[in-house]
Amino acid sequence: MTVTRRTFALTLGAFGLAACNSAPSARTSRAKPSGLAAEFRPQPNAGYDAWVASFKNRASGYGLSAATVAAGFRGAGFLPGVIKRDRNQTEFKRSLEDYLSIAASDERIAKGRAAFARHRTTLTALEAKYGVDAEIICAIWGLESQYGERMGDIPIISSTSTLAFEGRRGVFFEKQLVAALKIIQNGDITANRMVGSWAGAMGHTQFIPTSYEGFAVDFTADGRRDIWSADPSDALASTAAYLQRNGWARGVKWGSESASGTLQPQAGGPKFATTGNFRAIKRYNNSDAYAIGVGHLSDRIAGAGPLRGQFPPDANGLTKDDRIALQQRLTRRGFDTGGADGVFGPKSKAAVSDYQRSKGLPVTGTPSQELLRSL
Repeated sequence: MTVTRRTFALTLGAFGLAACNSAPSARTSRAKPSGLAAEFRPQPNAGYDAWVASFKNRASGYGLSAATVAAGFRGAGFLPGVIKRDRNQTEFKRSLEDYLSIAASDERIAKGRAAFARHRTTLTALEAKYGVDAEIICAIWGLESQYGERMGDIPIISSTSTLAFEGRRGVFFEKQLVAALKIIQNGDITANRMVGSWAGAMGHTQFIPTSYEGFAVDFTADGRRDIWSADPSDALASTAAYLQRNGWARGVKWGSESASGTLQPQAGGPKFATTGNFRAIKRYNNSDAYAIGVGHLSDRIAGAGPLRGQFPPDANGLTKDDRIALQQRLTRRGFDTGGADGVFGPKSKAAVSDYQRSKGLPVTGTPSQELLRSL
């Protein structure tokens, strides 16, 4: 019997799941701005230029100096790729099983344990200071930027001003632009180093500028709240401060897998018992899947094993093991699925289509038990 799974509309860019081999990411890998695709380099746009001129005329009303505005906009410009991403954010319908396969993949767990070992002193100090479990801080770091590997390389002044000009969420992004300029004015970072995602999220744990203003911490006591530095201490401290100020209770776990739990995000799948700290994680990102992903990844970093409960077959009658086997068999036949993680994203579906085409079969891109047997 096929059980239909409850799915989550997950915009991967919102969760930092950048290393997934089965789905494209809205966060770019860490690189020098000069390596950006053409659509993320400034392009001529008279309307944008007029908007910037108007903004500069009212900038002093926000408490911004002329010098700050000039420095912030030096080299900035209209980014067509940002508009494209904002208008065409693809929502991937992911079950909790698929989400956790990405959020707590073997790679992310291994990298998380290694990152925790490297930064154990800082993480345990943050737990002592803020009361937030060290593994939770590390897990958020892992989900948001793959432990600093994928923080984004798009200039924040360009991205936020482009989105403010575009107008769909103009008020929100003008607030982000103002906050970003105030960060520069405060001396925390220079405009050319202020880079992040296309939507303005920045640093190791992907703070938007207004969240940075409200919660960023100078843990290293060097006079700057540097969440972009190779040293992640300020970013990790800022995340701990954010959770503390949003209700995190010291000494209380996020929750656990439990047969008596009341939260069952996927029909037929594991149940979870959660605490107020689960809700604190959701203040970071308002998604049950995200909060479970953080909690489960933190448990795995601490040495716990996989979830005990099983997930039901998907709408195509395939279990995760079936999907992995199908990806492996396609790969052996020369069809690139991007990896064998059991998550059928665009690359795996394209591989199925290519295989079907090669055999003269109807091209659907849909995995099935019949396809698995044929391989």
